[in-house]
Amino acid sequence: MNNMKKWLMVGLISVIALAMSACNGDGNETTIGDSEEQVELTFWVFGATNYEELSEVYKEVNPNVTIKVRAAETAEHHDALFTALSAGSGAPDIAMLEIDQLDRFKVAQDRFTNLYDLGAKDIEDLYLDWKWSTGENDSGDFLIGLPTDIGPKALYYRTDVFEEAGLPTEPAEVEALISTPDAFKEAGLQVKETTGLPFVDSMEMAFRALLDPAIETYLNPEGELIIEQEGNAVKEAYDYAVELNDAGLVGNYTLWSAEWTNAVNKGDFAAQLGAGWLKGWMEGNAPEASGHFKVATLPTEFAANWGGSYISIPSETKHSQEAYDFIEWLVSPDNQLVSFKSHGLFPSAPSVYEMDEFTASEDAFFGGQVTSEVFAKAAQDIEGAVYKGEKYFPVHQNIIDALDNVQNGGDPEEEWAAAVKRAQDVISR
Repeated sequence: MNNMKKWLMVGLISVIALAMSACNGDGNETTIGDSEEQVELTFWVFGATNYEELSEVYKEVNPNVTIKVRAAETAEHHDALFTALSAGSGAPDIAMLEIDQLDRFKVAQDRFTNLYDLGAKDIEDLYLDWKWSTGENDSGDFLIGLPTDIGPKALYYRTDVFEEAGLPTEPAEVEALISTPDAFKEAGLQVKETTGLPFVDSMEMAFRALLDPAIETYLNPEGELIIEQEGNAVKEAYDYAVELNDAGLVGNYTLWSAEWTNAVNKGDFAAQLGAGWLKGWMEGNAPEASGHFKVATLPTEFAANWGGSYISIPSETKHSQEAYDFIEWLVSPDNQLVSFKSHGLFPSAPSVYEMDEFTASEDAFFGGQVTSEVFAKAAQDIEGAVYKGEKYFPVHQNIIDALDNVQNGGDPEEEWAAAVKRAQDVISR
């Protein structure tokens, strides 16, 4: 009798479960056995990542979650996302945000899910402080995205050019020699005098030497232009670029152009102040330069981040918790190591810097140097989050245009004044 009651109860429970499944009116299927809702998440990404592959790995252990990845170029991606968020419809469940675009989206905070509400506080200690805090709002109570890759800067230099110029070629010796902005210029003068080559490729790279480390650049959090304030880093960086150009140390190449690529291949300039992600580009696009480059840490005054991204959850999603569970997994230290090894995405989780696969990653392109250790040190030398502002890009471009004009014969102070006026016009619109 007891056994009969037991089986009757089991049968009753089964009938109730089936009835509840049949009455589920939200249009979602359920997985037999674990009653988990079948969820499809859309994920918008940009650039070269391995996130599509990792999404498939995630599905293997979470069969109820399907992630549809859409990739686009950086500008197209962010413009499409901004349009969808502004319209209030059409945004994905998950979206990457590039660090230079971040403040543009922070002003639309209400269009995003606060990741602190989904448990992000529990993983904060896994990431570099400056990277994490950059993803917060001004009051620190809203997190717009989880940290992914970063772009710590280092000195990429041609060992053959340095050797011809009588400069050391081993990274430790180069770091000891080029330890200040003045020493950087002195090394450039020696290269110019002995080889006839420019030291750096462009006015923009010379400018970014002191721009990128600045905590405040063009705008303050109120949206006001601050480049004319006394002691502002932008004018200091501008003047330094002009100084290097006057000394004949700056090439006239545009980043990513065919001419620039050819110059990297042929060794037509001696050094580049590049981020960690540049390493992957060089390995894939400058085959003739293989074995001719090494990497050294920059002077402390140049220590900075250039690039990197975050992963956010627009508030339109109907699956915020499932989306968060996925992105927390995606940017975990273990998966950051996977992304680094497959696509050169430099980790923002410092525990990766101690992993054997990270510390043993010799780079054949760089003569067997373990360049990851250089960038890891650079990442930990960065002092804090940099505020850029919603209109960073158009203001930045006006300063670059002024520097280009200077290189083509324009008066530096006249070009600066004109750039400030153009920037003011941008801010007032």
